[in-house]
Amino acid sequence: MIRVRVVGVALDPSQQHVILLKPVDTATHGDRVLPVWIGPQEAMSILVAIERTGSPRPLAHDLMTAMLGELSASVDRVEITHLDAGTFHARVVLNTPAGPRTFDSRPSDAIALAARADAPILVADAVFDEAGVPDEAVELDGGADEDRVEEFRRFLDDVDPEDFQG
Repeated sequence: MIRVRVVGVALDPSQQHVILLKPVDTATHGDRVLPVWIGPQEAMSILVAIERTGSPRPLAHDLMTAMLGELSASVDRVEITHLDAGTFHARVVLNTPAGPRTFDSRPSDAIALAARADAPILVADAVFDEAGVPDEAVELDGGADEDRVEEFRRFLDDVDPEDFQG
């Protein structure tokens, strides 16, 4: 497994959100990044966590983190374990009073939890070998992340619970 860190969230040419993961140890693993495509809500949740900006009300991953704390559990690590027909698979490993517990997860949810819990993010070597791309193949505009976080904050400020009633 390769330990990685989130280096940013970007939009690909088709305007899909992609989280960019880079090995912590670039001397061993080269200058490559792992792009993982995620949904817009997950992108915002990850950005809020890595920017430590918070939100007026808890997001789903904030709720999960709070629940884990109340249950005396913590995120030990998250792992992106394999690719299946172009779909990334992940798991969350928890420390609980009853011992370690592992849960299957979408990579975006696992990364959002790891970002909040300051837990390590690990990627299987085979996944990185198959899906990693050279750094220069990806352009990341740091200002775009800040703009998206600000746009999300404005949305949260203006949203009304009745907007979500069916």
